[in-house]
Amino acid sequence: MNSLKDEQSPYLLQHKDNPVDWRPWGDEAFRMAALMDRPIFLSIGYSTCHWCHVMEQESFLDDEVAGLLNDGFVSIKVDREERPDVDGVYMSLCQMLTGQGGWPLTVILTPDKKPFFIGTYVPKYSRFGRSGMMELLPHIMNLWDSQRSEVLEAADQHHLLLRNQTSHSQAGGSLALDSIDIAFDELRTQFDTRFGGFGAAPKFPTSHRILFLLRFWHASKDTLAMQMCSLTLRRMRMGGVFDHLGYGFHRYSTDREWKLPHFEKMLYDQAMIALACIEMHQASGDPAYAAMVDELFAYVLRDLRSPEGAFFSAEDADSEGVEGKYYVWTVDAVRETLGPSLAPAFIEAYGLAEDGNVEDEATGQKTGENMLYLKQQIADLAVTRGIAPDVLEDMLQEAREKLLAARLQRPRPRLDDKILTDWNGLMIVALARAGAILDNPAYVAAAREAMDFILSALRRTDGRLLHRYRAGHAGIDAHLDDYAATIWALIELYEACFDLGYLELAVELTDLMIADFWDRQEGGFFFTPAHGEELLVRQKEVFDGAAPSGNSMAMLCLLRLSRMTGRTDFEEKADAIGQCFSKLVYQTPSSFTAMLCAVDYAIGPAQEIVIVGDPVREDTRALIRAVRARYLPNKVVLLRPPGEAGERLGRLAPYTRSLPALNGKAAVYVCEQFACSQPVTRPEDLDALLWE
Repeated sequence: MNSLKDEQSPYLLQHKDNPVDWRPWGDEAFRMAALMDRPIFLSIGYSTCHWCHVMEQESFLDDEVAGLLNDGFVSIKVDREERPDVDGVYMSLCQMLTGQGGWPLTVILTPDKKPFFIGTYVPKYSRFGRSGMMELLPHIMNLWDSQRSEVLEAADQHHLLLRNQTSHSQAGGSLALDSIDIAFDELRTQFDTRFGGFGAAPKFPTSHRILFLLRFWHASKDTLAMQMCSLTLRRMRMGGVFDHLGYGFHRYSTDREWKLPHFEKMLYDQAMIALACIEMHQASGDPAYAAMVDELFAYVLRDLRSPEGAFFSAEDADSEGVEGKYYVWTVDAVRETLGPSLAPAFIEAYGLAEDGNVEDEATGQKTGENMLYLKQQIADLAVTRGIAPDVLEDMLQEAREKLLAARLQRPRPRLDDKILTDWNGLMIVALARAGAILDNPAYVAAAREAMDFILSALRRTDGRLLHRYRAGHAGIDAHLDDYAATIWALIELYEACFDLGYLELAVELTDLMIADFWDRQEGGFFFTPAHGEELLVRQKEVFDGAAPSGNSMAMLCLLRLSRMTGRTDFEEKADAIGQCFSKLVYQTPSSFTAMLCAVDYAIGPAQEIVIVGDPVREDTRALIRAVRARYLPNKVVLLRPPGEAGERLGRLAPYTRSLPALNGKAAVYVCEQFACSQPVTRPEDLDALLWE
């Protein structure tokens, strides 16, 4: 074993038996490189990364490559999910220099962390113009020995490039309504009107775009925005990117039609897609989206939930060394498992081709293996087979259960069982929101249990958060995303169960986030805390990728907490975030749709809804249900109960003290544009008020 044997990261532990003398990122490795006068070979990946596995099999398990690395370099492995701060620095340089990025990320550094070579996957031998390890490593060693000054100059230039990118101000005026309109126009241009989603291939489920489009529809009543959401979610659900047997969504689709997935399953994808489906159900009233939420949570609560109640990170794309092997079926295997009574209808419904390949509907080309995807809606299939839709659905459900039971006998993909604070925060958001809107106490209970674990196991004695937990060990100082996602989760939990402790803690963590991460010169939040490890640069993340950026989440949380508590300093910070990144956002607004959800909230109209009453009484609960029944994306909801609990809320949100119950009945106040309506006590009156 090498020096990774004592690490907690599943990704690092996957490499502990490599012949490469790997070391974890840390001062010891850098001191060794300086003492031995060697460059550093830095490899960054994550446990469910398919090409990371390929590079390990091809190079890091190879004695020849290991010999070159051990003789000439100090080799460091980094899990990008554990250390997104380290990954972020070098990935941004890779994108600047090569125009692309991805994992595995391969970087060669000086002992003072400055990069002079950077790329992604490197094969063992050079091919098709891509340098191989057997040629690259001797070349680097020769440069290090014979042209050291040029190497150091290149490293300094790369460092300067990073510093210039980080220091270049993107500040401008406040983000305004036109940024939202421009983003919608861009998304409309990118939208795939046949299969949903944006662009061609690969297609990612960037669910914050759905959240943005729903807000645009709500404000503008533009039905195209709603249609874009509906087509995208339905096509994803019908596609091979969805696991029709065990549920949950794979990472992305390699093709335009959502048929051929990259098979890893990520916790944050399940959370964000669930959140999009929850809002779509609430906005459209269509129960199909509530059913999608139930399917997603069935998978997460069954397969990704830890014994402590928090959530594991991901499941691998590979099993038995082959990507997707766990999920792929042949027609013969389906026939053998289902028998003649079920197999024909299932094969027709789920896109299984006799030749073992999937046909691309757009090009007619054959590609891939047999995945399960719905060829058309069940109702349409029932008509073609002359079967009642409910009868066909019962048959398909029986078939799915049999196939799942058979699939469970296969070797499963590897589970990444680390618990990350930010990803858990996103799942808590989705569970709490779904529990409230769908009136499902089990979802709220699961969210509370996960939050209890985060607060007990991933919080330091000084109140600050930690980033990662695994096998009884918590560590790594939290990043901005950890704080922002946890604060978001606390707000959602408060609105789901009205436990004031969650709201109080959200305010407390927000103050800590501002103290540790806020840029006092230009505004916005740094990704790393002021007291954290000194990297080459201290970055600010704003681009909304697979999940919203920390600045986007923080901006919306600041706005909501400002409206809930009356603290105007929070709203000032939110506006400063928008100003800090406004030039960048205006360049390509559709790349920042999570941040534009916050802008939409700030522009309004937004409502502060205060319910005054005893939460155990039916009149209070009826008002709560009336609020939750309506899609109001830009609102906050407070409950002021009688007695000491109400006084406690009054200390946190002073404006609620002057809002009384009416003649012993629960009452609700709707405030908008800094003015509050007359209170109402009946759900139908509240509904009419919200409709106005």
